Amino acid sequence: MPAGAAEAGDQLARLNGRPADLHERFVGWARGRGGTMFHVNHEPGAEIHHTDPFAVPTGQRSPVRRLRGRLAAPVTLWTAPGPAGLTVSSTLVAEGEPDRLLGLIDAESDLWAAVEEAGRFAVAPLGPPHRQLADRFAGLFPAPGGLFASGTWTETPYGPVPTDAGGWVGCRLDTAREYGWGLLVEATIEVVDLAEEATPLLHYRGRYHELPG
Repeated sequence: MPAGAAEAGDQLARLNGRPADLHERFVGWARGRGGTMFHVNHEPGAEIHHTDPFAVPTGQRSPVRRLRGRLAAPVTLWTAPGPAGLTVSSTLVAEGEPDRLLGLIDAESDLWAAVEEAGRFAVAPLGPPHRQLADRFAGLFPAPGGLFASGTWTETPYGPVPTDAGGWVGCRLDTAREYGWGLLVEATIEVVDLAEEATPLLHYRGRYHELPG
């Protein structure tokens, strides 16, 4: 334990505090690359997002934010050459000529830097077995050795994809622009590689869910 935390522990003990809580109090909260506060997820698969200590109480949040929380969304993994990756729960596919894919991502993420440089990226739908992977790429679970160090990956020209995912699509970047608090990415689908149909992993009100059997 760092010296400062040890000293604080002694002082906290005199106030009938619990030194064992110091880690959670001092370093349990971390700041993501984009400036978002999130809680370190010690139990994989519990949630994609945790409420930070400075968050507005649920009852005081805007109606739009509460509405967004009530919309179930598929959990997908976006990757790009580099490699870089990010868990995204705002992916939308639009059929047409050509077929398109849209999504909201963090403009300050490593993924966006890689997509902008390469001009292409891959998107893979995730399933219930990928809860820990989703947490890892969301920055909520430790990734010793790097995000791609564990698991089995299939290399594609658009970025690595989980070998056991329900398939993937390769996209060519068209445009991107600020949209709300995120970056709206628009792309053309160039490759579709589907595996056997699998149960999707869903994001709803901050937690993972799966369709009932």
